Amino acid sequence: MEAMIERCAGLDVHQETVVACVLFGPLDKKPKTSIETFSTTTTGLLALSDWLATLQVSDVVMESTGVYWKPIWNILEGSFHLVLANARHVKNVPGRKTDVKDAEWLAKLLRCGLIENNFVPPEDIRDLRDLTRYRKKLIHHRTSEQNRIHKILQDANIKLTSVLSDIFGVSGRRILEAILNGEKIETDGLRKMVDWRTKASITDIANAINGRIRRHHRDMLRYHWEHMGYLEETIEELEKQIDQLLSPYRKEVELLDGIPGVNKVRQLLLLRRWVLICPYLSQLNILPLGLV
Repeated sequence: MEAMIERCAGLDVHQETVVACVLFGPLDKKPKTSIETFSTTTTGLLALSDWLATLQVSDVVMESTGVYWKPIWNILEGSFHLVLANARHVKNVPGRKTDVKDAEWLAKLLRCGLIENNFVPPEDIRDLRDLTRYRKKLIHHRTSEQNRIHKILQDANIKLTSVLSDIFGVSGRRILEAILNGEKIETDGLRKMVDWRTKASITDIANAINGRIRRHHRDMLRYHWEHMGYLEETIEELEKQIDQLLSPYRKEVELLDGIPGVNKVRQLLLLRRWVLICPYLSQLNILPLGLV
């Protein structure tokens, strides 16, 4: 195979160690090989960076093995041209495999330009992706806690879900807090709790909350209620951080705002996709509509 890169390295990444194989030499001759093993601690990875710099390596390839490639990427980013390879695309032929052979195979493929680079977004977009994904997880956890509250209310013969479309709205939260606190809810007090926009009558709501609630039910409701409140506070904090990270992309967000039916969650998804395709559009001298 025709060689294209004079000095390149292949990294076989593991949790505790990384095996590096460097191929160097004239493109028209068989390359020389240098192989070393380093620890994946920060000290070990800095030693790896220094070793690669000493050999004047220009390009480095590694497989996207779980999350183990990220610490190495963090240290080497900015000093070398990094290539993140899909493990399926660089699979070696069957046989007796070793870490050294895997690293050497990656280096050979890179030297001949046979590895397609997976796109790794900029650091701020990686941070934004972590926050949005975690926000999505927390929303699922909040929904689970709300479903558990529904279950406890049914077990306590409280049919609040039959008269209120959303028991976690303004009226529902006021009534649930009164139930949690063990308050005796009378008609006058119920009128103050129920928002004027609620369609159900006071009589229907009063009949719905007339159940057989026990101390156990109140304890369980309090556990779920407090956890749900904690999740809502965390989601609110995450949304503030997400808004800060979106500051450099205000123009793009405003363009997405102009699309009918696109809410904030959909905006983040579209923005992430826009960041992913922009490097390829720039190579084709194409700019996204509205950013010319």
